[in-house]
Amino acid sequence: MDKNRGMDKAKYKRVLLKLSGEALAGSGKVGIDIETIKSIAGDVYEVYKLKIGIALVIGGGNIFRGEVGKALGIERATGDYMGMLATVINAIAFQDVLEKLGAPTRVMTAIEMRSVAEPYIRRRAMRHLEKGRIVILSAGTGNPFFTTDTAASLRAMEIGADILMKATKVNGVYDKDPEKEKDAKKIDSLSYLDIIKNNYRIMDMTAISLCKDNNLPIQIFNLFDKGSFRKAVMGEKIGTMVHN
Repeated sequence: MDKNRGMDKAKYKRVLLKLSGEALAGSGKVGIDIETIKSIAGDVYEVYKLKIGIALVIGGGNIFRGEVGKALGIERATGDYMGMLATVINAIAFQDVLEKLGAPTRVMTAIEMRSVAEPYIRRRAMRHLEKGRIVILSAGTGNPFFTTDTAASLRAMEIGADILMKATKVNGVYDKDPEKEKDAKKIDSLSYLDIIKNNYRIMDMTAISLCKDNNLPIQIFNLFDKGSFRKAVMGEKIGTMVHN
């Protein structure tokens, strides 16, 4: 099989896709909805067939959030570690669905748990990508007080991704809350400084600053628009692009 098939049409050769944990819950607020995972995994598989290098970072908010633990009286660091374990549950579920579609995958964790996944080692992750495997990076950065958005930014730079793609429940960044304001307008392009200045809550500021300092573009698009991931990889103008 031609390893370069599809590369002449795609805009990017290697991407990091950030998925929120809440997205895996489907119409519910908590837990895992397998039909939702199948739908998302199907879109990822279509891009995989283009021979694009894909790494995934999945949040754990559908199972546990450190902030929620704090509200319950759990120490913030402890709650964050619990949230990291939640991301591993999501990663293993996503791996299972992807492999049933025929995509070779590896789950890597920032916290060692060798019975279920490989420990994250940058050079090993790079090798998996070179071998054509989808790499699912879990457990955040392995440190409390850092979000999975920050982990996605960090891992994207470590693996040499061309772009960080954040798939959400809305089709980009708006000047107002589109769920509350009918006259909200979508913004097609933003600079990192625009995000910081206007305090757009698309990612935490640590993640934005990392991308800004390393000139890593970010694309935000609607995860639930069928085929949106493929469109983004092919360079179609969807969602919102953040760059210098």
